[in-house]
Amino acid sequence: MTLITESDDSSLRRVRIEPWTMADLDLLRRTNAPEMTAHLGGPETEEQLLARHARYLDLGGTGQMFRIVLDPEGAVAGSIGFWERGQQGEKVYETGWGVLPEFQGRGIAVAAAREVIAAARAEGRHRSLHAFPSVEHAASNAVCRKAGFTLVGERAFEYPKGHMMRSNEWRLDLTTAAGPAPSDRAGEGS
Repeated sequence: MTLITESDDSSLRRVRIEPWTMADLDLLRRTNAPEMTAHLGGPETEEQLLARHARYLDLGGTGQMFRIVLDPEGAVAGSIGFWERGQQGEKVYETGWGVLPEFQGRGIAVAAAREVIAAARAEGRHRSLHAFPSVEHAASNAVCRKAGFTLVGERAFEYPKGHMMRSNEWRLDLTTAAGPAPSDRAGEGS
């Protein structure tokens, strides 16, 4: 599925997600910049990035990572994915994303989130998809709202390992039928 969004210059763009590959290590490094990780406890070390990249390449059937691609130019705008986690005694999917600064504010993260929702729903393994953006990250919280998640509430969340942060927990029911495929106009969110 490819979703269409309008850029800030009113030209139509197609947003698609493609599976993560070995070649995406440089993208991971770009999303590790201080401005990209300000709400996540800061940048990771190179060793941590290499370990994350290896996990992204092989989630062992428990999810999928993707790069976000814009058409028609084929520009890589960021990353998004879903993976399994334990949540109050049940297995659920968690999602997270990063849109590079030069592509933020165009509705790209919302369009990519909708594609990840469709991919997680197609897996049929878990009932819900959760996101845990920092309570202070207005853009990521807006992405959750616009993509159809329901706010569960605020909670303490460990990310990265060893770093506690205040997050909003957002939940989306994967067992309900998908709504109409929206054409998303540029707006808030990254």
